[in-house]
Parts: sequence; C-alpha cells; structure tokens
Amino acid sequence: MSRLALNRREFLKGCGATVAGGVAGPALFFSDPAFAAANTYDTVVHVFLRGGIDGLNLVPPIAGNDRTFYEQARPDLAIAATGTYAALPLTLADGSATGFGLHPSATGLRDIWADGKLAIVQSCGMLTTVTRSHFDAQLYLDLGTPGQHGSGTGWITRAWNTQPGTIGNEIMPALAVNSRTPANLLGATQALSMGNPQDFALNATAWAWQKRRDGDPAGYKGVSETLASLWAGSTALEASGQRADRSLRVIAAQPYAALPAGWPTTEFARQLWTVAQSIRFNLGMRYAAIDLGGWDTHESQGTAGSGYHYYQNKIAELSQALTAFYANLKTGGEIGRVTVIVQSEFGRRVRQNGSGGTDHGYGNPLLVFGGAVNGRRMYGQWKGLDPEVLSSYFGDIPVTTDYRRVLSELLIQRMGNSQISTVFPGYTGYVPLGLFASSNLTPPPTGTQPALPGDSPTRHIEVPTKRFISTKRRTFYWHVLRWLELMFK
Repeated sequence: MSRLALNRREFLKGCGATVAGGVAGPALFFSDPAFAAANTYDTVVHVFLRGGIDGLNLVPPIAGNDRTFYEQARPDLAIAATGTYAALPLTLADGSATGFGLHPSATGLRDIWADGKLAIVQSCGMLTTVTRSHFDAQLYLDLGTPGQHGSGTGWITRAWNTQPGTIGNEIMPALAVNSRTPANLLGATQALSMGNPQDFALNATAWAWQKRRDGDPAGYKGVSETLASLWAGSTALEASGQRADRSLRVIAAQPYAALPAGWPTTEFARQLWTVAQSIRFNLGMRYAAIDLGGWDTHESQGTAGSGYHYYQNKIAELSQALTAFYANLKTGGEIGRVTVIVQSEFGRRVRQNGSGGTDHGYGNPLLVFGGAVNGRRMYGQWKGLDPEVLSSYFGDIPVTTDYRRVLSELLIQRMGNSQISTVFPGYTGYVPLGLFASSNLTPPPTGTQPALPGDSPTRHIEVPTKRFISTKRRTFYWHVLRWLELMFK
C-alpha cells in the first residue's frame, strides 16, 4: 500500500487555494490581469424589481375612458391627473399626448423620456405562463424558461456563453452587485457577485491578520501577502493560485471611489455607482444584474402627496438612482453602449384591495433606456381598463408582449447575439419591436444554431460550479492556516 505524504508547505498552499476558491469564485482562476482591451462593446444592466411593482401607478392613464375606469377601480390609490401631485404627462417627440403619465416622484425618468432615451413596453410579462407566486414568477424570469424550473442555468449565463466576439480572458464579464448570485446568473463560472468593491477580498480571518496595515510592525505580513508568496511555483495548483491572486489584485487596484456629489445615497444607488465605475474600468463586463426589492404592496401602499407614502418613496428611490446612473454615463460618454432593462415578476391587480394596497396581478410595463434606445415611445398592445375586457383576464391587465421578445431584440441588436433559441429555450415567433436604433431587424434563422463557445474540446474547461463554502468551514480553514504559519514560520 502506498503512503501519501504531504509537507507543511503543500498543505498551506492547498488550504489557501481552497479558501480562495470559496471566496473569490471559480471565474477568477481563469482571468488575465493584463486584459484592458478598448471598451467598445455593449453592456446590459438588468434591474429586477422583486416583489411585483404596481406598474399601473408607475405609468397611470391620465385621460379618456381608461382614466375613468382607473379612478373607479382605485378610489383611494389613483394618482391624480391634475394638481400638485399629478402624474407627469408623457408626450411623444412630436408633442402629441400618449394618454399616460409617470408617477410624480419619477421626475428623473420623465427627463430621460424627454431626452428620447426611455421606452415603455406596455402589458409586458410572461405570455405563456400565468402565476401569482413570487417564487415561481421570479425563477421563470431569471431562468428565461417560463413554466419550467429545471434549466440549470440563468438566461444571462446562456447569453454570455453564446456571446460572439469574446477573447476568453475577460476579468469580469458578468457582475451581480449583490451579496448573493441571482438565478439569472445560475451556472455561470465567470460571474462575480460583489455587493461592495471594498469587501471583495480574502477576509474570513481576524481583521488584524488579513493584510499589512499602517502601524503594523516592520516586516509583518498578513494572510493575503503570505498566500501570494506560497503560490510561486509552477504546479497546476500554484498556477491557479497565482491567477486568483492576480485577479483579486486587479479588482482591488481599480479606483472605485466614493459616491460623487449629488448622487443618491440609497443602497440601490450605491450599487448602480459600482456598475457605472465597472463599465469604465475595461474589465470585459457585458452584463450587470441588480435587484431592488420591497414592491409587494398588499397593504398601506399609499399614493402620492404630502406626508408618508410608501410607494411614493420607493418610486423616488428607483427614479433618482436610475437618473443619476444615466446622467453620469451620458456625461462620461458611455451611455451609447449601455442599455438598462427594468422589469418585475408581475404587476398588481387593477382594483385596490380592502387593506389600502394591491394584490398580485399579471401584465406590467417594462422600461428600456440607454443611448441606442428609440425612446419617447410606447410599445406593445394596450387593451385598456374596461372591466368587460379585463373580465377575460380575471380582472388583471393582460400580457400582450412576451418579455423574451424585448430581451431577444436587445441581444440581437445591441449584443450581436442571434442564438435566441439557446438563450431562451422553447421561445419561438420572435418579431422585433423596433426598440433600438439599428437597421438590422431581421429575425435570426430558426432550427440552425451555431456551435456554442465551449463545444470544442480545445476550449472546454471543467470548472466547479459551487461558488461558496460555509462560513464555519471557511473560518476553520483560515485558523488552521494561521496556526500552521505561526508554528513553521
């Protein structure tokens, strides 16, 4: 029987690599710190309003029969059509009325609309599946497979895996500004989840042991510096450790700054600031995913006016952060290659409930804005609020535009990715809405999809998809590592 021998140096390397893999994620093992190609590619920013936003009060009718039906269905929640807290009218580029407005707290979104870069797709959602379950609806949207849970990968993951024009050493092609990886990035081996750039570090051990800081004794080395010196050899493990260490250093070396003057200070706004900076750092980022929760307004929803109104405050938080993001990228010249999608899992019922709120509904407006958007226009089919029409849909606003139609057009027109049947399995019948400034509106061919990047044996790399180890186990590894270092230093 053979005897397995492992010296202390090899054991330290293994512990360090294990912890690095758990904290940094598998993508970092294959990134190249020298990647700094000209950032001419497009970036998609997906904002998921989790909880089911009341889209009817975000984009309320302000004229005609629908206004009458709206006020009848929401005697206590209707946004006023006139007065100090009235909806902000939405007009087309020629000045003609749309019959709709924006919530009065959405002044920033109104300004993007007036700038011609915000489009609203009415009655959007899951055309083929109806559910009032938050869990099911969010997962269907995240996976891009309405009615099916078992795809194993998120739609953004599949979009990146089929993205043409990649060079293979992008450091951060997909970013979730979150403390967890959302399901739309499920299965991604190159996606980063980074709630805060300052927290992106190997920091599971005691604070004083993490790295050298001002005031430490001369010659002192922290865990991070010590691990870097251990990964100095040429074995596969050491090579992976070197790449992980370099990637961590690249992220740490980016000049992530504090919020600029005038930028909103909410957590959502801070996350968008991280995205805005990451777009500028030329790290290969093509997709960013951000969540803003708190939209499940079954009771005490509020409307618009003086005093406290929960929904009013949420709309202000959303609008102010998105407006700051848009204005910053417009000033910096990046907005022309950035597209933002704002969607929720479903809308709310047309009729208010007895608790001063709204219950789970179906169709909802979806917002699209960015430099290439044919904005200041409404898209999709609006069937109106006539109760006789809505009775066929159990009193809900129906879905008339499949959300995958919008995302497919985005992928084709802005990302150059025509592999729609791979990104959205089972979706057929795509026809562009004309959302983007492009002459290439030809639908992709069906039935013949090019081979995916990674299908070739020469490019396929097996990488563990599990991104995290438990906190207790990670802490144990670090304490073992520190003990051994002190014993054998």
